[in-house]
Amino acid sequence: MCMFHEIFIQLLVLLAVSVCVIAVAKKINQPYSIALVIVGLLLGITHIPFLEEAETFITQSDVFQVIIISLFLPILLGDATLKLPFSHLREQSKPVLALAFGGTLLSFLIVGLSGHYLLGLPLAVAFTFGALMSATDPISVISIFKSLGVPKKLVTIIEGESLFNDGIAVVLFQISSVYLLTYLEMGWAGIGSGLLLFLKFSIGGIIVGAVLGYIFSQIIRLYDDYPLEIAFSMLLFFGSYFIAEHFHVSGVIAVVVGGLIFGSYGAKIGMSKTTETNINSFWDVITLVANSLIFLMVGLEIKNIDFMDKWGLIAAAIVVVVAARTLALYTSLSWLKDFSGTWKMILNWGGLKGSLSIALALSLPSSFEGREDVLVLTFSVVLFSLLVQGLSIKPLVLKLGLSGGGAGTPSGKSAGKPSEVE
Repeated sequence: MCMFHEIFIQLLVLLAVSVCVIAVAKKINQPYSIALVIVGLLLGITHIPFLEEAETFITQSDVFQVIIISLFLPILLGDATLKLPFSHLREQSKPVLALAFGGTLLSFLIVGLSGHYLLGLPLAVAFTFGALMSATDPISVISIFKSLGVPKKLVTIIEGESLFNDGIAVVLFQISSVYLLTYLEMGWAGIGSGLLLFLKFSIGGIIVGAVLGYIFSQIIRLYDDYPLEIAFSMLLFFGSYFIAEHFHVSGVIAVVVGGLIFGSYGAKIGMSKTTETNINSFWDVITLVANSLIFLMVGLEIKNIDFMDKWGLIAAAIVVVVAARTLALYTSLSWLKDFSGTWKMILNWGGLKGSLSIALALSLPSSFEGREDVLVLTFSVVLFSLLVQGLSIKPLVLKLGLSGGGAGTPSGKSAGKPSEVE
């Protein structure tokens, strides 16, 4: 009990550090997620006796995984679905679906095949790494976009892609790390089995999320009591995730679908303006706390990663992942003839990797052959993505003239409507 008390106090200190970093970052108008990663890196490579136990506790593989995947992931996904009206998503459905499905699968295949044939990784390791690199984390990018007044349509596309490709990436990760070799030994029958498993994970998640999203939307019709309705939203997000996982289908997809229904249909039939305002404010605070700890933890995790003698492999992996994102994005959007080239450039460079990739990598069992290589490569690419791409996306947006509503339509013409700029 005493040990828990000490660790809890130290975790509160880490949270205080995170909040202070966010406050400073917001004051100087910089993305706080990147600032937190940098501070986490500094804490990870320096020795601060008072924080040592908290850092050791929070960077344990199982703790990191549980905190991010089981606790924070449903929160972040749920909050994003509440803030993304279905009408906006429907308007941009073509590029969102093209990127979330076609782009994610292409990226997965390109990184997996390149990892095996170019980087010399075993097949299961290469495709597991490919699955981890097919998920995007737009938190930093979206905050920059909103501060610059980037067209709302572009924000919707990058946010919608991330919501759906997280679920697909998790499914691909589960298949690659557990079943891939078995399916390959089965030949064509194995490919069929893999496809069926993918459909089971995905469709099962959609069904769970749709059912719970509809049920909770009906429940809130009975009340005009925002504290209670906030509690219902919490039950929906965590319930969707854990019920889906219990039935061995995708919890991520369940949360996304349930949250979209609750945030659009449920809000329309059962939420007053007071409830909408308060529920959004509540989740704003919760996601701020979640993100503050997540990105600090990503930086702290450096103390558990051994980079020695792997710099060549790391550099090659970064090149492969960036190239795969580019090929996958331009290929998947090629059929949209009027889609702006400047938008493609921003979407390509803004496809950052984040904490989900690291948490999934840490969830690999110690018996998984090549686990250390996956960890080193994943952590390195995520750091490159957050620090290099994250810090250069703002100058790129300004250079391409996309701030303040420039190039506000997919064809590159000016938006012409203030409502399209957030």
